[in-house]
Formats: sequence, structure tokens, C-alpha cells
Amino acid sequence: MGKITSKGQVTVPKWARDELGVAPGDEVEFVQENGAITLQKTEDQDPFRKWYGYLRDKVAGKSTDELIRGMRGE
Repeated sequence: MGKITSKGQVTVPKWARDELGVAPGDEVEFVQENGAITLQKTEDQDPFRKWYGYLRDKVAGKSTDELIRGMRGE
């Protein structure tokens, strides 16, 4: 059981989060079917999406030669 806040938020009980396999930051969706609304974990269609831009700050402005020397420890 839960209560809806004035902002329309509700806390998902720990047992339900564990059962769904969701953690902070995960996306969920609400599905309405046969008069009931269920909560489901959203499966990302692109498994690489979370890695887009991961190296942006680490390699920005560096030449290929500089990057290779850095990987070699030179």
C-alpha cells in the first residue's frame, strides 16, 4: 500500500522494487489493461545507449597520437 503525494509521486515498496529488479534512475512504465494499471520495468531498446558520450570528457581536444601515447603510458 502507498500514498500519492501532492506532486503525484508514490513510493514503490522495497519488495516490489526487488521483484521488478529496478533501482534508482531506472525507467518504468505504467500499462493499463482490463481496468488495471501495472508497473513494468522499461527495457532499453539500445543496450549501448548508456555508454553514449562516456569518453567525451576524457578524449575531447586530444589527437589520436596523444590518446595512443596515453594508453601506452608514454
